[in-house]
Amino acid sequence: MTELTCILCPKGCRLRVDEKNGYAVTGNQCPRGIEYGKTELTRPIRSVSSTVGITGAAHRRCPVKTDGPIPKSLVFAAVQALNGVTLSAPIQTGQVVLENICGTGRNFIATRDM
Repeated sequence: MTELTCILCPKGCRLRVDEKNGYAVTGNQCPRGIEYGKTELTRPIRSVSSTVGITGAAHRRCPVKTDGPIPKSLVFAAVQALNGVTLSAPIQTGQVVLENICGTGRNFIATRDM
């Protein structure tokens, strides 16, 4: 039995996941906890936020995030892929900054107009 804290809402339910019983989840106060508990043990995923350099803007860094979760095992490689990225203003919120992160089909997008 594995214990973990659900991060999908502010409640922070203390989940218990029974790997020997089909990843049965208990301790959740909503259905989202069940999915989180199973996913966290079978194929953990994360959304990633970071910044990249930008020229011609009022600020030197532009905030970016993934447009969906990526495998947890690729988070470090995804952030490393941003190291060589420098944008030129203007940039619009939602604009793709880096496509197909580590072959996942997910993109880094800008999260602020600059």
